[in-house]
Amino acid sequence: MEHVSSLCVYCGSSGRGADAHKSAATALGTLMGQRGIRLVYGGGRVGLMGMVADATLAAGGEVIGIIPTFLDEYEVGHTGVTSLEVVPTMHERKARMAELSDGFVVLPGGLGTLDETLEIVTWRQLGLHDKPVVVVDVDGFWRPLRELVEHVAAEGYAQAEHLALLRFVDRVEDVLPALARAPEPAVSLDAKWL
Repeated sequence: MEHVSSLCVYCGSSGRGADAHKSAATALGTLMGQRGIRLVYGGGRVGLMGMVADATLAAGGEVIGIIPTFLDEYEVGHTGVTSLEVVPTMHERKARMAELSDGFVVLPGGLGTLDETLEIVTWRQLGLHDKPVVVVDVDGFWRPLRELVEHVAAEGYAQAEHLALLRFVDRVEDVLPALARAPEPAVSLDAKWL
């Protein structure tokens, strides 16, 4: 992809993770803000989500948060972002995040991050989009995911080429080069989503 204007970042809403995870969230947000890449994310002000949003904003970037109503009612929505969209359901949140993004970056996180990652890769496998998905394997955090995907393919439940639907990198600095090597999306999302 020659030009990325908007990236969806999936990451944890917890701030209890390793310092390296927090540093990666801040570094990614800073990089995106400096490069003029809009952040699309889950809309939270807490955990890694809040860190990546704050860093993007501090670096002069634009941040679009998408949060479901029930989470906004818990007052975890980040009211300082460029735009915070409140949607009725988690399903609508994920669809809207995908719609607004040129690609996807995965940082460490919990079950929600894992759910988002597997769903967006499944949508890609099914041809609903062909935007790149880059997983930042900070200190080997996502190594078990890579091994699981390889196991699924080895057992015949996915094809070998599906392994390439997830691009794993070790450092935040490797995200943009990985995206640059990805082919331009050819699938028109508009036709698929409407």
